[in-house]
Parts: sequence; C-alpha cells; structure tokens
Amino acid sequence: MPLPDAKHLSMPFSALGLSPDLLRAVSASGYLAPRPIQAAAIPAVLQGRDVLGAAPTGSGKTAAFALPLLQQLQQAPGDKPRRVRALILVPTRELSSQIGEAIRRLAKHLPRSLKVAIVFGGVSINPQMMGLRGGADIVVATPGRLLDLTAHNALVLSGVSVLVLDEADRLFDLGFSDEFGRILALLPPQRQNLFFSATFPPAVQALAQTLLRDPVRIDMLSEPQDRPDIVQRAMAVDARRRTQLLRHLIQENAWTQVLVFVATKHAAEIVADKLRKARINAEPFHGALSQGKRTQVLADFKASRLKVVIATDVAARGIDIAQLPVVVNYDLPRSALDYIHRIGRTGRAGESGVALSFVSADTEAHWRLIEKHQRLSLPCEHMAGFEPLPAAARAIAPPTGGVKGKRPSKKDKLREAAARG
Repeated sequence: MPLPDAKHLSMPFSALGLSPDLLRAVSASGYLAPRPIQAAAIPAVLQGRDVLGAAPTGSGKTAAFALPLLQQLQQAPGDKPRRVRALILVPTRELSSQIGEAIRRLAKHLPRSLKVAIVFGGVSINPQMMGLRGGADIVVATPGRLLDLTAHNALVLSGVSVLVLDEADRLFDLGFSDEFGRILALLPPQRQNLFFSATFPPAVQALAQTLLRDPVRIDMLSEPQDRPDIVQRAMAVDARRRTQLLRHLIQENAWTQVLVFVATKHAAEIVADKLRKARINAEPFHGALSQGKRTQVLADFKASRLKVVIATDVAARGIDIAQLPVVVNYDLPRSALDYIHRIGRTGRAGESGVALSFVSADTEAHWRLIEKHQRLSLPCEHMAGFEPLPAAARAIAPPTGGVKGKRPSKKDKLREAAARG
C-alpha cells in the first residue's frame, strides 16, 4: 500500500469513511487531523482487510485500529448477553490500561453503548470475573490473564471477529509465544487480524506470514514525515558517578519530568533513593511493585506531582506521558530494539523530546553496537568532573579513596560514598 503523501497527511477524518457519530467522538477527544498511520490504516480496516502496520511508538496506532473497530461493532447487531467480538492482545498491564481507557473515551460518544473489558495479571482475578458478567464487546488483555479467565469460563472467545496485536514484537520478547498459541486455538479461524508493532524481528515476521491473509502493509518506520522528533545524545561518564551526573543534569537543565531507565529492580530502588536524598522527587517503577503502587506512580507522574521515575524495561511499553521532555538511559538497554522502545517514550504525538544515554568505559563497545544497528553516529559528550577514567587509571585507582598502603580514614570513606553518588 502506498504511503500517505503530503495531500493525504492534510486530509480530515471525515475523508476516511468514519460515521458521523465517530467523527463527533474524534472531535470531542481533541483529535485535529489524522496521523499518517491513521490515514493509512482506518480505510483498510473498515474494508475488512488484514493489516500489518509498522509504526514508531507514539505515532497514533491506538486510534488507527480503535476507530474503525468501534464503527464495525456499532454496525453489527447487539447480543444479549454480550459476546466478545474484538480481542486486543498487549504485552504489559500499563499498555492494556492505556489502550482500554482510550477506547472507552471514544466509545462513550456513540449512541449504542459498548462494553470494554480491561484484564491483566498482577491483581486479583475475582473483580475481573465479576466485571465480565453479562459479557463484553471488546476485551483488552495480557495473554496470561486472558487464559486464566477462559479457564474459569469467564470468557468465551469463539465469537471473536477481530484480533488486534499491539506491540507484537514485545509479546514475543516477553516469552508469550506459548500462551499466544493457546489463545489462537480458542479463536475462530475466520477473523480479521490487525498486527501493529514498532519493530519486526523474525518471530513476528513468521507469525504475520502464517496468520495474515493478503494484508495491507503500512510502513511508517522509514518515513521521515512520521519519525518522532527526538534529539538523541550520548554522554561519556564514569560509571560510579552516573547518579551525580543525573542529579546535576536535572537541576542544571530544570527538567520538569524525566523517565530514567536502569537495568535492574535493585538499581531502580537505589537511584530513586539517592535522588530523594538530594531533594528530587523520584520513585522507582518495576515489576516487583504491586499493581496499586505502579498505578499510583504513573498517575503522579502524569499529573506532574512526580518529577523523576526510575524504571526497568517494564516501562518501555505502555507508558504514555503527554509531552514527556526527557528520557535517560542510565544503563544502556540490552538490545537496539529495546533502545527504540525506551526513547519512544518521548517525542510522542508530534511533540519533541530528548533521549540521553550514559556511556561508561565498560559499555562503550555495546553503545557502538547500538549506534551501528540504529545507523547513528553521535558525538560522545563530556562534562567536566564526570568523565570516565581510562582503563589503566581505573586499574590502579584505590577502591576506597584512601592512600595506597594505608587503611582508609573516615574522611576517605565519606569521599568514596559521595563519589558513588
């Protein structure tokens, strides 16, 4: 399918075949004009075609499938009790809530009510089972909890007419391939399939070839007009002084909101604690937190009651913070694909943003691999006082900060603690 040209990019939603009711819902939701992925996908979905959509995070994929999906369900006869006609599978709890709430906002303007169920693990299953009494028209789910609910006979998937996979690559990244196979066995063979993703590793490509029937292919990843406006930077830093540098940058640049990515849950807790001791409002965000705590952290961050969130890669998908100005890779991601999803938390919906990566002597080689994969060539910036030590200097540097051959004094220990940030 040809990509939208400049003429298509300026077309109104009314030119895409949406009903008057949905056009009113679009207007009430604050959408001014369709994004490129929406202009390309909405007519194809309304025609009943399978879709394979490649688009960067924050490009408007949710509305691209939600709007035509709602129109299809409005035009179909209502069932009593309701049967699940649309299933949206996502990799994380946060993404399921984000997509489900977006669909609910659009659906509330329609003349016939549609029930949207949002289900995910990490919380008690009983309230979700109660909420599914009487059925649902649309289910937004993580794979594990969806299978739990079908095992409890709270959901029947034999009536699903549309399957949506959002962030399909992450579903396979997180090891959901077995669960996905079991879910497919519960679905009717005749259905419309919509796959959306920001990257297409081999597992997703193979699945698309197997399941999609003559799909409309939409590739927005290579189009300059729809690339996020993100200024990418790299900064060389001594690994032991990253927290001090982060603190300095937050204060020096007066950043109002910062999402910081670290490698482990422990690091998230430690860095957040050190920032709080420096009187910077920060909270950790990782998979070991209760769902209530994760929800509260995101709510505070979105409402600007919280300045810094220190997150593991659980937050690389599903966090949608309007006008988030800065993302920092405190620890580099494991792969170049994770790099895409991390920095995609900023520069969303046409806004601009900054993505800054800390590069230490030990991670420089890994950073070069990320650069090569992303076709980047970024100058590695230096800030006085935070530069990484050469390997030889690190080898002979006293680990405690004391004089070689002497037991470190209390003052030496305090200096070392300060240096670690």
